[in-house]
Amino acid sequence: MVDVVTFKVEAREKAGKGAARAVRRQGLVPGVIYGDRQTPVLVQMDPRQLVSALHKSGFYSRQYDLEMPDGTKHRVLAHDVQFHVVTDAPQHIDFLRINRDTPVHADVTVEFVNHDKCPGLKQGGVLNIVRHSIPVIAKADDLPESFRVDLSDVALNASVHISDIAMPAGVRPSVTERDFTIASITAPSGLKSDVAAEAASGE
Repeated sequence: MVDVVTFKVEAREKAGKGAARAVRRQGLVPGVIYGDRQTPVLVQMDPRQLVSALHKSGFYSRQYDLEMPDGTKHRVLAHDVQFHVVTDAPQHIDFLRINRDTPVHADVTVEFVNHDKCPGLKQGGVLNIVRHSIPVIAKADDLPESFRVDLSDVALNASVHISDIAMPAGVRPSVTERDFTIASITAPSGLKSDVAAEAASGE
């Protein structure tokens, strides 16, 4: 069963930068619901529920029900959040309206596990994360909240590629023309210098 989070939202009447600033002066976050060939709906919401969700893994692949005061609900994905350049507070959010049968594009968070068992890290390597999320295409109900990357067999100077990620049924990466890198275990500069010195002394 898909885990759906409910956000309480209210309709707002006016679009535009001035109207959005007025909403923020009230301590709320302006947003818009669009997609699924329906008329966009302007909304506003309490920032506390949004900030709480942003701090959890899988924010952009989790489904949300936006509940209006009259009980009407819109099933959505979070598509884009704009943040304040200084405070990082959310300033605006775009929601993508979804249904069960329509494939959607979403960024799924990557989680790295078993750091303590990773041979490359035990040798002094550093985890270099190239992609914190993977863009995929899937029906909304098939979207995983995250992909787990097991580091227990990743050696020093080895990389994890998209081909190493087990995709659930019905989910495929949106980039298919190359086997792109997700992360690598790289040697820090000090370790590289030591290795180079050892190699030179052996010549």
